[in-house]
Amino acid sequence: MALYEHIIINRPDMSATQVEEQVAAISKTFADHGGSVGKTEYWGLRNLAYRMNKNRKAHYSLLQIDAPAAAVHEVERQHRISEDILRYLTIRVDEHSEDPSPILVKREERKKRDR
Repeated sequence: MALYEHIIINRPDMSATQVEEQVAAISKTFADHGGSVGKTEYWGLRNLAYRMNKNRKAHYSLLQIDAPAAAVHEVERQHRISEDILRYLTIRVDEHSEDPSPILVKREERKKRDR
């Protein structure tokens, strides 16, 4: 199986719990197709670089996946059908990093600076 990083951009009118439930459903889909989801990160409601479907903000989530290509194709097919997902991106990687993503590191630095 191959290692992937999968980023999902959801509509801004969803709540954080709805986004977490959607990520759990996606993780279950990967598990049903013979894969596994290692680490998931919720990056929160962030500003977009440009407007997507008349939205200026969106919820971002990151999943680190170990799955066969067929599982990735099935999840991406479901994303294309879903109206809750604005964009998604799946990238094949050589190895998963155990460190937090740069987005979370930057957020923690900002919180420390503001205190």
